Amino acid sequence: MRTVELLLDEASDLAVREAWRRLADAGLPSQARHRSPTNSPHLTLAACPELTAPIRWELAEVAAALPLPVRFSGVVRFERPTSVLAWALDPDSALTGLHRRVWEAVVSDSPPETLSPFHHPGRWTPHITLGRTRRVGAFADRHVPELLPTPPLSARLTTLRSYDTETGAVEILEPRS
Repeated sequence: MRTVELLLDEASDLAVREAWRRLADAGLPSQARHRSPTNSPHLTLAACPELTAPIRWELAEVAAALPLPVRFSGVVRFERPTSVLAWALDPDSALTGLHRRVWEAVVSDSPPETLSPFHHPGRWTPHITLGRTRRVGAFADRHVPELLPTPPLSARLTTLRSYDTETGAVEILEPRS
């Protein structure tokens, strides 16, 4: 699978990494434990089997719309099929519009059964993952948010990239020149 993701500006990236560190220091699941050089704070927009030429064409237009200002809206937890702790992003019209463009690009040239329903517009919850585990309820303790630094009030999504889950390769998706 190939993900389509957005990276954060430098200051916001550092704030997320500080949250990762605090979770790890407290012995909780944290993205800091993933030592891959490709591990970066990111917002996943979609995933598809491959980035075909038609998909790439549309994604180049999305990349041209960056940077995109966003606002963090607090801590969110998910229990699907893994336990996830994240900082939520405000799903304003600019962010949801950009997400819809990415979704339409991947839907246009991917078998429908290969696409995650969690990325479908209307079901997608924009968030930056802080920690993830298969242990159900790992972040249910009410004190977990108190361990975290305050998320930045605002951030910028600066770079569109794709991660290949099979090879581990990262590709920056550039605007058309």
